[in-house]
Amino acid sequence: MTGHPAPSGPCVVVAGGGTAGHIEPALALADAVMRLRPDARVVALGTERGLENKIVPARGYQLELIPPVPMPRKPTLDLLKLPLNVRGAVKQTREVLERVGADVVVGFGGYVALPAYLAARGRIPIVVHEANAKAGLANKVGAKFAAHVAAAVPDSGLQDAQIIGIPLRQSITTLNRAALRDEARRFFGLDPHAPVLLVFGGSQGARSINEAVAPAAAEFARAGVGVLHAFGPKNTVAVQQVPGAPAYVTVPYLERMDLAYAAADAVLCRSGAMTVAEVSAVGLPAVFVPLPHGNGEQALNAGPVVSAGGGVLVPDEELTPQKVASLVVPLMADRNRLAQMSAATLGTGRREADEILARTVLDVIRK
Repeated sequence: MTGHPAPSGPCVVVAGGGTAGHIEPALALADAVMRLRPDARVVALGTERGLENKIVPARGYQLELIPPVPMPRKPTLDLLKLPLNVRGAVKQTREVLERVGADVVVGFGGYVALPAYLAARGRIPIVVHEANAKAGLANKVGAKFAAHVAAAVPDSGLQDAQIIGIPLRQSITTLNRAALRDEARRFFGLDPHAPVLLVFGGSQGARSINEAVAPAAAEFARAGVGVLHAFGPKNTVAVQQVPGAPAYVTVPYLERMDLAYAAADAVLCRSGAMTVAEVSAVGLPAVFVPLPHGNGEQALNAGPVVSAGGGVLVPDEELTPQKVASLVVPLMADRNRLAQMSAATLGTGRREADEILARTVLDVIRK
């Protein structure tokens, strides 16, 4: 069930499963649609393996499962196999769209979006949102027959896209870090007065970040810096606490990202599009460590914040315990520089993309 009372209005189907980077913008849009049209229904498409199985029902939305269609990152021989993989997924997705009475399909890329676009093509209006600095294959396909195309940043590779930023949760866009700081520090067991570095590597964690930051725990302790480190549910880290020093707190996963951001003075993280958008919206100085795989989009995602002076970019292969000690520890001790970076980061953030996209989606239905 959606968790919303007796809907009689339009049915919006969102396709953004797999990773938090696809799911969170879809659910931020869902929330905005429900604020604008409380009589609407939002149905999310996903697969058995994706994070959406945990996240979507917890947020009160209906989840319909379809077969995944893994997307090759580049035009290769794998593309020739796609028709066989796609046909069954499209058929099942079309059945879902008919059963729920879909009035529009909103895709956010990835292996859930492609069958949704193909199932809706010529039958139901399509809206595409591209979060990354470089559009993926699914969104390139969907954009060819979409009623509207939106993108987070210019030059994503999707022609005539409206540049709106990334839809973000209201708990992030309305976050008052200073007002929540004390509560957030208590929630995580952090020192109430010491500078705090937030460390995370996306929803699954990042081993290279864990292996570079955790061994520098003694350096942070000597500098009087606290750390909140989300190491990922499939990983482990061992950190020796230094008596009398600010706590180095480790957690597998951050359920309350709003409190994590409020507790922090700076962040060391990957530079997925969603992460960059959230960090910018809340005004946190950032040390970005782009994922070294893929087509280089993570480095591109971080570019505007780094250029504005709100972030520092460190290639994954250069992130070592020594680099953390020489770059990150001194940064955490420099309150003036952190304040300047915070202001610069905040200047690059966009906070209204959820509502802009929701209005567009509802307008497409009315046409």
